[in-house]
Amino acid sequence: MNAVAELLLDYPMFAGVEVVGVDVKVDEFGHPKSIDETVAGAIDRAKQAYVNNDYGFGIEGGLMAVPQTKSGYMEVAACAIYDGKQIHLGLSEACEWPKAAIDAILNKGMDGSQALKAVGLSDQNKPGEHGGLIHILTKGRMDRTSFNKSAVKMALLHLENPELY
Repeated sequence: MNAVAELLLDYPMFAGVEVVGVDVKVDEFGHPKSIDETVAGAIDRAKQAYVNNDYGFGIEGGLMAVPQTKSGYMEVAACAIYDGKQIHLGLSEACEWPKAAIDAILNKGMDGSQALKAVGLSDQNKPGEHGGLIHILTKGRMDRTSFNKSAVKMALLHLENPELY
């Protein structure tokens, strides 16, 4: 919610809007392991958040296969905005997780939080609440909220330029 609430302050079309966090039901399937799973998760969250609201925003982080990377995968955040009729999608920049964490997710059935703890990159049960892996890897230069904001900005392109989409 922080990424959406902070970012919408910069958009005149959302002047005076109230951003309300909505608890959504998320099936426990572990960490998304493909861009398809990541986008589907964001869309599902957006549609659930839309109920009784003008827009529903959903953000999901997950892995996507990327050729030439050391592990074969990168982490990306997907943002879906649902307006009751259409889905508007955006993606963040991407970063490669350490190989051991990727292995824990892909081959040991762990989610991202469990993987980071298992490989010694975090002692937190929910590292995302403390800046996430991006905060760890960038040595504090970026946090999860900033990472997610870039995906939200890309999805908002559709709402700001509807004649193009």
